[in-house]
Amino acid sequence: MKVAIVTGGNKGVGFGICRGLAKVFNGDVLLTARNEERGMNAVKELEKEGLTVKFHLLDIDDPKSVAHLAGFIKGKYSGIDVLVNNAAVAFKQAATEPFGVQAKVTIATNYFSVQDCCNQLFPLLRSGARVVNVSSMAGYLGLIKGADLKAKFATSGSTLTYEVLDGLMKDFVDSANAGDHAAKGWPNSTYVVSKVGLSAMTRIQQQKVSEDSNLKDVAINHVHPGYVDTDMSSHKGTKTIDEGAKSALFAATLPPNTDVKGKYIWSDCQILDWVNGPIPGNWN
Repeated sequence: MKVAIVTGGNKGVGFGICRGLAKVFNGDVLLTARNEERGMNAVKELEKEGLTVKFHLLDIDDPKSVAHLAGFIKGKYSGIDVLVNNAAVAFKQAATEPFGVQAKVTIATNYFSVQDCCNQLFPLLRSGARVVNVSSMAGYLGLIKGADLKAKFATSGSTLTYEVLDGLMKDFVDSANAGDHAAKGWPNSTYVVSKVGLSAMTRIQQQKVSEDSNLKDVAINHVHPGYVDTDMSSHKGTKTIDEGAKSALFAATLPPNTDVKGKYIWSDCQILDWVNGPIPGNWN
């Protein structure tokens, strides 16, 4: 039995991705969430639409929770066919927490927790698996203005290592706490840095699996959903969650032997140059 896993699937774009996969994926779709009640309510909502998904508890910030999911998948399915890393956090513009606190929390979840989730689940990837890292328009490398910083990120997929990338993420958090992040070339957005980090990590991940003879035709891509009407956008977005799911569904259902690997996929499914652009004038 095939299985597709969506993290943070109980609402927003994650819920739209679960809905879309339930319509086209030939196997079980696992909607995961850190709150059982909200997760089960999401499952029931899809059932009302005649769609079948299964629920599993998952808090990506808790390594034990991730390990429990990995054990469940190994025992029931023996492998993973689709993994959509969608779970993320974002502070509102009106947030009162100090910038350094926001940086620590955002980078911890959107970068390091996703990395841990991948580290624990990637050994279960089957040949031909599809991995989708839900990045953002905020994850475009051009938003890093410091030339030296940008150059370090741009080498990802070739010479940038996890260790170096981890170091960059930690440097941002340290700089945010010290108040000198702007002087170092970092943007004044913890969310931007977290998603740039996720996108850079995607390119490293693809490079690594491409070197593994046991993981043939595994495609790992990072996607921009668009400006979607969700809690994360304070419901200011113009796209529906189903429209926001479009790029992730495209990446999750790529055909065998695809050349779309390690790519930055825009909301309309066009493939963009993550390092050099250009980015569409309409960022939606």
